[in-house]
Formats: sequence, structure tokens, C-alpha cells
Amino acid sequence: MGRLGDKSDYESIREARISENMARMEMLGLRRCAGELSAISSAPSPRAGSVTPRKTPKPPRVLTPLRRSGRLIAAATPPGSGSRRSARLNGDSVQHKALPYRGADAEEEEQEEKSPMYIDKERLRVLQETRCDSKARGSVYDPVLGICCHFCRQKKLCGEEGCKRCGEGDFEQQCIGKTECSSCHSSYGILCRACLKVRYGEEMEEVRKNKKWMCPHCVEEKGTKKYWICNSSICLKKRKIAPTGIAIFQAREQGYASVAHLLMDQLKSRGSF
Repeated sequence: MGRLGDKSDYESIREARISENMARMEMLGLRRCAGELSAISSAPSPRAGSVTPRKTPKPPRVLTPLRRSGRLIAAATPPGSGSRRSARLNGDSVQHKALPYRGADAEEEEQEEKSPMYIDKERLRVLQETRCDSKARGSVYDPVLGICCHFCRQKKLCGEEGCKRCGEGDFEQQCIGKTECSSCHSSYGILCRACLKVRYGEEMEEVRKNKKWMCPHCVEEKGTKKYWICNSSICLKKRKIAPTGIAIFQAREQGYASVAHLLMDQLKSRGSF
């Protein structure tokens, strides 16, 4: 048996092959290339924000002459032509032509156009059969004759006696079951009897007698009654205030005449709108 310190034939052959391979790599320059690649891979990559984006060069602008019709270029201005003038200014005689007589039929048509419009009699009869005499919001919805209430936004026929619009179908007449502001005469001042009573504590008969009655919008604008505002859902949302909903029961339990009086005290306690 050989000594432990002596190398075997396998170890000798292995070391000889390693030496040959190292010499071959040095000759081909592989070790130098491997060192360069490892240096590149170990280098820190630049941040995405620090990379300057490559700008695509814009194509140069080419100024071309304006396109114009050949007919306009070729057309020459006739000599002596100036600004257009009427025959009267040029000194020429002018003959005025009388308007033709339209006749009696045309006059009758004009009178018919000026006459008040009425709804179809059969349709009006059906509406009157279903129309109730309730002095509130009414029960019959009609998009033609009905006038929209600013609060409940219902186009219902009123149940008032003597209303020519809802009773006879006359478009030219105002519905006596709806209010009208004496100041703005706008849709903000149109309220039905029920909304006028529940939301503002006013009676329709008193409003009719008061020819200077104003809607809450005009009252607030003129400053005649502080904290008296319109409490419809549309107007409250514009003020960034949540709509009150059916608050009449809460108002009456606390002793207020209407929702507007309850809201007025709440705004007073806050000190601002």
C-alpha cells in the first residue's frame, strides 16, 4: 500500500487537465471577458426617474401658400365697381309696390290666433268627472292644464270653485288654486294650497286678498323677514342643508305653525345660514 501523502494517478491527471484548460483560457482571453461581464452585471442600475427620455425630433414646418379657388384668382374686378348701393342712393327712380290685400279670411285667422285656447271638450268632460272638490293639492294630474307647484312639483288640477283654468280649460287664465308672487312672478312663487299651509303656515284666502304677497325667495332677497327661507328640497340642497322631509308632525308637536317656522328657529340658534 502507498503512503497517505502520495498523490494518486487520478489526482495527477486532474491537475494536469486543469493547468491545460487555464492555459487555453488565457490564450483565448476568456478570463478577461469573464471579468468584464461580472463587473457589468454587478454595477448598480440607474433609477428610472434619472433616465432622460429620448425626444423624438419634430418634423420641420413647411409654410405653404394659402389655397384659393382658381375661379376667384382668375376673376377680375370690373372697372368702376365700388360698394353696393341702392337704386335710390344712385339717383334712380324707385317704384314702390303695394302689399296685396290679404282678405277677410286672413283677418279671421289672426283673430283666432289671439283668441284664448281651450282644451278639447270631450277631454275636459272626462277631467271634470274625475276632478274632486278637495281644497288641497287636487287629485287629477294633467300635464297641459296643471301648473307645477314649486314644493311638491305636482301638475294637478285644483279643486277651487270658479277656477276657469282647471274648471273650463281656459289656458289664458291663472289657476286660483296656486299662488303667484307679486315681485318675481316666477315659478319659485307658485305653491298649491296644501304646501302653502303645511310648509309656510299661510292660507290661500289670505294670499289672494294680499295683492303684495311675496314668495320666500323674494322675502329673503328684500330682507323683510330674517331667516324666512324656502324649505323645498331643491333650495335646501343649494344651501348645503339636508331636506327636512315630512317635518310637519315634528313642527306641530313642538308648537310651530309650519315647517318654515321650525326651520327659522333652528337657523336662529345657529346664528347663520
